[in-house]
Amino acid sequence: MSRKASSTTAKGPLLERMVGWSARHPKKVIVGWILLVAVAVLLGDAAGSGAKTTDAGEAGRAQTMIREQKVTSSYTENVLIEAPGRDRAFLGSPELESTAKDLSDRIKALPGATTEIVTPLDNERTRAVLVSADGKSGLVSFTIPGPGAEADKHFAKIRTEVEAVQAAHPDARVAMAGDISLTSAVDKAADEDLAQAELLSLPVTLIILVVVFGALIAAAVPLFLAATAVLAGLGVLGLVGTVIPANSTVSSVVLLIGMAVGVDYSLFYLRREREERAAGKDAAEALKISARTSGHAVVVSGITVVLSLAGLFLAQIDTFNGMAIGTIIVVSLAVLGSVTVLPAMLSLLGRRVDALRLPFLGRSRTTATTSRGWSAIAGGVARHPVVFGGIALIALVALALPAFGMKLSEPGQLDSLPRSIPAVDAGVRLQQAFPGGADPAQVVVWGSGATTGAADQAVEELRRQAATSDLLGDQISANPVGDVLSIKVPLAGGGTDDTSVEALRTLREDVLPQAFANTSGLEYAVGGRTAGLHDFAQVLETRTIWVIGFVLVLSFIVLVIAFRAPLVAAVSMVLNLLAIGAAIGIVVLGFQNGDFAGLLGFSSFGGVVNWLPLFMFVILFGLSMDYHVFILSRVRERWARGESAKDAVVHGVGSSAGVVTSAAVVMIAVFAIFATLSGIEYKMLGVGMAVAILIDATIVRGVLLPAALSLLGDRAWALRGRPAPVAGPEPTTENTIEPGEDVKVLSPVGATEEGTR
Repeated sequence: MSRKASSTTAKGPLLERMVGWSARHPKKVIVGWILLVAVAVLLGDAAGSGAKTTDAGEAGRAQTMIREQKVTSSYTENVLIEAPGRDRAFLGSPELESTAKDLSDRIKALPGATTEIVTPLDNERTRAVLVSADGKSGLVSFTIPGPGAEADKHFAKIRTEVEAVQAAHPDARVAMAGDISLTSAVDKAADEDLAQAELLSLPVTLIILVVVFGALIAAAVPLFLAATAVLAGLGVLGLVGTVIPANSTVSSVVLLIGMAVGVDYSLFYLRREREERAAGKDAAEALKISARTSGHAVVVSGITVVLSLAGLFLAQIDTFNGMAIGTIIVVSLAVLGSVTVLPAMLSLLGRRVDALRLPFLGRSRTTATTSRGWSAIAGGVARHPVVFGGIALIALVALALPAFGMKLSEPGQLDSLPRSIPAVDAGVRLQQAFPGGADPAQVVVWGSGATTGAADQAVEELRRQAATSDLLGDQISANPVGDVLSIKVPLAGGGTDDTSVEALRTLREDVLPQAFANTSGLEYAVGGRTAGLHDFAQVLETRTIWVIGFVLVLSFIVLVIAFRAPLVAAVSMVLNLLAIGAAIGIVVLGFQNGDFAGLLGFSSFGGVVNWLPLFMFVILFGLSMDYHVFILSRVRERWARGESAKDAVVHGVGSSAGVVTSAAVVMIAVFAIFATLSGIEYKMLGVGMAVAILIDATIVRGVLLPAALSLLGDRAWALRGRPAPVAGPEPTTENTIEPGEDVKVLSPVGATEEGTR
């Protein structure tokens, strides 16, 4: 054997030795895994509060200055009071005015609940600020002192009084929206969404696996590994999250990706092991072959996902750092479990893994068969690659075209959740009556005398300009926070739309420079939700190209190393880009344009969540390795054994169809569950990922990949030529050849010829 062949072979046994040791010591491995999961969960629960994410750009500077003051935070709440049909003015209405007075008296009677409360009835100035422009709504505003735990207690008492006021004044509509109420609504919805996803994903996945395997025990094994990998991943994330910020969305992403890849990896391995046993291999040999084939594909796929996700760190944005670390953790755990715990369980169960078979399914599912349907499709494509490939290409390009009109944005708290949530409905009404009041910009001022009068002239000038501006609200408040001054300035628009962005630009570039023109020694930065989202988009725009370039180059290198076929690697890159582009195009049509609004129950905010396309791109490039490594290894095996390029494509696609289809169905089902959750960002993520996997497993796998490989012919694989074909038996599951491994083709009499693939 050549020197190169020896080095390649040396890599293979490492994985086989891991699998072999796990199979010989199954109880130790399983108990160790359970202990690992338990320790991870306990450590995650005990880790305490996580590190806080910091906004990008100027908004991040403002946020950092506030945090550095180390003072107790306070929270602003607002109560909107108006007639149910907004059919009468607030001032002059005895019922509406008495409602505001009653509410103010009740809140003032709560000891320590507020530090400041203002109503439209206080004086001329509050009347001008706290009555809407059309005169039909009044606003009672108050500040709740912190810290957070104390503020929550005060808020609970205030909410009780607000409900009592509403009951006592049925002819008025009373709605509360502010820092705590909206944040609580978002957090509660996120927790309920995660619980619902967990509740739905397990039984749905189990049903699919039962159909795939035809036996309850075999179906339960991948589900157990995926669920425990997710639990351990969330636990480790809780621990790591004390250092690397991870917002609430990361937990949902960990669940989504963890369940999908955990089941996927186990499915590849378990199906292969069952096929080998059905072909007559004993348990030890079946595990060994599975490790060398499907186990290798799992490791390659997992490494590629992890390395691709590492590209998100190049964005240098806290949101992406949290998503990257969370997904890397759960994918790594899923890979570890599939090559250690899974072989241990299979060894312990033996043929009992096929126990509890279902009628009409149990017997057929254990047999390794070639898909007639996919073989027929691949055969037709191989005979007419230009026609069928061209049609598929045109279809994907057409689906991808809307992506060029994509508008990256971020749903505000009022856009992300449905109005059926009381706090969200209150926030929407508040935004309509007092534009910008629910989500104002925060101007943070620091420097000599920032809190002792040096900024007073600037604040008055700011108020003067805001009073004459259509883009800035005049409900401006200025409060010291430690050694800095915090100025709240309402912005027109919904908080994330074009109007709000224009208002932010006006505030930053025109109004504030004029207001602070005659001050010296003072610096300022504009933060708040609108500023944070705008600055995020600006930073993302400049760094996205580096992330995409990193992932493309890395994926190309991994594929070339795996298959020693640069043309195949290049084709795979193009096909991945087409599939992702088509999926993003459908997201634009469904969410930005609102075509899925009625079906999925949301209101379009006119854009696509700004982190979604880049995250989809990175994760899908990694996940596509599942299919490509598995399918391409089968195709190349056939070609290396002497089949023509077209026959190898047909047989390779047909023989891998069962596992690929099963894995795709599991992924699509798990991703689709997220489309049923309340948060619009979860709906987009679920639909986008499900559509991308569907396209990858059907149009790409069944049409474009066979068409491309058929057109390339032998050039696709023949980096240094193919070994001369040798007559011999049809390749079976026991003869699978790994990417990059030397080929030993057995003749009928046992002689061998060697050639490098």
